[in-house]
Amino acid sequence: MPLAVGVVAPEFALKDQNNQLVSLGDFRGRKAVLLVFYPFTFTGTCQGELAGIRDNLPDYQNESVQVLAVSVDSVYAHKVWAMQEGFDFPLLADFWPHGAVAQEYDVFHTGGGMANRGTYLIDRDGVIRFAEMRGPGEPRDQKAWLAALTDLPG
Repeated sequence: MPLAVGVVAPEFALKDQNNQLVSLGDFRGRKAVLLVFYPFTFTGTCQGELAGIRDNLPDYQNESVQVLAVSVDSVYAHKVWAMQEGFDFPLLADFWPHGAVAQEYDVFHTGGGMANRGTYLIDRDGVIRFAEMRGPGEPRDQKAWLAALTDLPG
């Protein structure tokens, strides 16, 4: 089960595909964060979900909201994948300690050593306003994300 709606999201700091440290706190008080955990780079369902974000980026990321995508893959894998797919939002490496952030968010798949498909919408105050989790091979319905973004308090 993912963390509950209404709780404060755990703080984290991870490196993105450009080897830059990105933390949840970077956005506190300024922007909401759409936090998208995915199992692995270079896989079909993950590519499709992140392409959905890429192809509709203004719907997900704007002056009010920042997209952060997280997997257990390395910064280097993320760099190649971001360049190959044209992902212009941060792909964060929850590489070491392996899956620590996914574990904090209760979306780590212990048997697979990866993140499940967890999605959180975290408001500017750091409070979780939307949470979902799907297991391996279960794609998410991004319409739910758009509805959550629409319902997000200003």
